[in-house]
Amino acid sequence: MTASVAPAPTPSDGAVREFLEHLTKGLSVSSHTVKAYAHDLRELTYFLIRYFGNDSWSWSQVDRLAVRSFLGHLNRKGLSKRSSARALSAVRTFFRYLHRNDVLTSNPARAVGTPKLEKYLPSYLDHAQTERLFQLAHQRAREGRYTDVRDLAILELFYSTGMRLSELRGIDRADLDLISQQVKVRGKGRKERIIPLGDHAHLALRNYEAKRDELIRRLGSPRSDKRAVFLSLLGRRMSETAIQRATTRLLGLIAEDSGLSTHSLRHTFATHLLDAGADLRAVQELLGHASISTTQIYTHTSVERLKQVYQRAHPRA
Repeated sequence: MTASVAPAPTPSDGAVREFLEHLTKGLSVSSHTVKAYAHDLRELTYFLIRYFGNDSWSWSQVDRLAVRSFLGHLNRKGLSKRSSARALSAVRTFFRYLHRNDVLTSNPARAVGTPKLEKYLPSYLDHAQTERLFQLAHQRAREGRYTDVRDLAILELFYSTGMRLSELRGIDRADLDLISQQVKVRGKGRKERIIPLGDHAHLALRNYEAKRDELIRRLGSPRSDKRAVFLSLLGRRMSETAIQRATTRLLGLIAEDSGLSTHSLRHTFATHLLDAGADLRAVQELLGHASISTTQIYTHTSVERLKQVYQRAHPRA
């Protein structure tokens, strides 16, 4: 079986490389976003080689029809509308960069319509599930094992702050102020925000801090990461995969095979705040959303739940 060979580099590769460097160094875009943009633009480049029938094409030849054909190509590959929309966003941003740098006279992707996304409501835990989850996590932590005490602190922090997985993983000890009960978080685009910590999260973090110090003493300073808050048993900063695994394991105790994840705790945080009457703008700030329209999905969650209650309870529903 012969290995597939990637198309040879084209003259366009230099423009893509400069664009990605601009995102990383000029705009301080997260590594995840840069990696996603690199993937989408590599897919676009390979498509355009086939579209134009040669590898000597230039970006100035790309028009709206070519971009629309690229979306059709993604659809034929079986990509979801959400993934296609993300790819189009990357292409638009890239062409906007070329236009602003006078490489192109216009942005050919600007007039291409975004695929209409399927509406969905985020998964979250109701109050009874949340209470059950923390009861089980606390029972485990009482036995005093390092991983159980740590995982309870992770769980409490997710629910107390609504932060993203990447944000929690990146927290350093200097970011955590347990006296003032607040934490500094670096979100998308490396934007910083301060989030208050609830009493339960504060206590769980205090207990974990003692266990963490014990681990570092046992392993010795050279082998341990003294900056990171959440450490593996080897004393290194936990990876996103390890945090996700630990959290999913606890979530599986109350809802096996439900598909709940760390992001479900973020959804739960926002939904419970809004249910309790929190201001939408305040929740937007806490979540670190750039647009309030992103936060409004949680109001839809509340409305759908109210409809279900109405249908069950009203005599003439």
